Amino acid sequence: MAVIDADSFVSWREFLTSSCASSLALVCLAVWLHAADGLIVATMLPSIVPDVGGAALVGWSVSLYEIASVVAGAPSALMTMRHGLRGPMSVASALFGIGCLLSAVSPSMELILVGRTMQGLGGGGLTAMAFVAVGVIFPRRYTARAMAVVSTFWGISAFLGPLIGGVFVEYATWRWGFGFFALQAFGLAIWIALRPKQVAAQTAAPGKFPMRRLALLCLAVLLVSSGGIEVRPLKTSLLVVTGLLCLVYFLRLDGRAVPDRLLPIHPFGLSTTTGAALLMILSLSIATVALAAFGPLLVIAIHSVSALAAGYIIACSSIGWSIAAVLVSGSPERFDCQMIAAGITLVVLSIAGFLYSVPNGPVWLISVFAAMDGAGFSLDLHSSAHDIAGATG
Repeated sequence: MAVIDADSFVSWREFLTSSCASSLALVCLAVWLHAADGLIVATMLPSIVPDVGGAALVGWSVSLYEIASVVAGAPSALMTMRHGLRGPMSVASALFGIGCLLSAVSPSMELILVGRTMQGLGGGGLTAMAFVAVGVIFPRRYTARAMAVVSTFWGISAFLGPLIGGVFVEYATWRWGFGFFALQAFGLAIWIALRPKQVAAQTAAPGKFPMRRLALLCLAVLLVSSGGIEVRPLKTSLLVVTGLLCLVYFLRLDGRAVPDRLLPIHPFGLSTTTGAALLMILSLSIATVALAAFGPLLVIAIHSVSALAAGYIIACSSIGWSIAAVLVSGSPERFDCQMIAAGITLVVLSIAGFLYSVPNGPVWLISVFAAMDGAGFSLDLHSSAHDIAGATG
């Protein structure tokens, strides 16, 4: 029988009443801004488009947000090494708030896209640095509890996000929704700025800030995204191929930048366990992103449901993700292969289910497949975490 080391066990009561409670609240608020924002905007988009136009640019509201999140999240570790957590997190939160204000007063979709880009930069940086904070602020024996709280809070954000977005759409205006998040972001920026430094900067961190590689990564994603706005065989093919070439060049440059490399060595190579795990997650992301981008618009247009109901259908994906994360968190590493296989199976079945349920209904069936989609992705992500974590060592 296995012996449990009493010194290594941390009860929920001990964890939640420890001196780390305020840091946990800060991390959860940072995650909330990024997690809930996407679902709130997805819920409000059907009301935004009639007011400002730009239906053809709806896809960009997701693409630019995600692109900016990637660009901001990639160098977060380097930023915290050189400047600590307080300064970069304050700037990221303020940038998120400015983006929300800009979206709130925008008279056109084009200006909203600028605001969404700023929200992505701030939200992506906040989330990445929040996870860095879990690893460096909390004592090692508290890390598992902190990660469990963050995962659960992500699910809570998914549940409350569409509700808040739907309330603003139904009873006020979508502009107030952006303003509501701007107030939270500015409040978080002030809170972080007033806290004492908990992670000192490591000024000895080598290398320059990877601006060239980040710009190249951003260009690659923009080119591929541009190919999908107006699909024409020649134009789309040229944009996608050029974007992929930029991505290959980025990976080549990053592989040579040993002091300040952004990605692991051979990040998508099947010859390594880490590369295979990251390639799997990339493939799953490509397969499932359409639901978040176009799900609410399609469900409202086809099934005539309210914006609130459409938002909750999409939220089912994140709720399934969180439930699966909690269930799999205690699973022994020896079951990772079985969990990954189960997760991929759930995602494949959910995509097949969307092909039928989105055009034909009923709406509750779309929700079931959305939950399956999120749960399957979560199983794969958390079961491959051991391999991905090894890349950061």
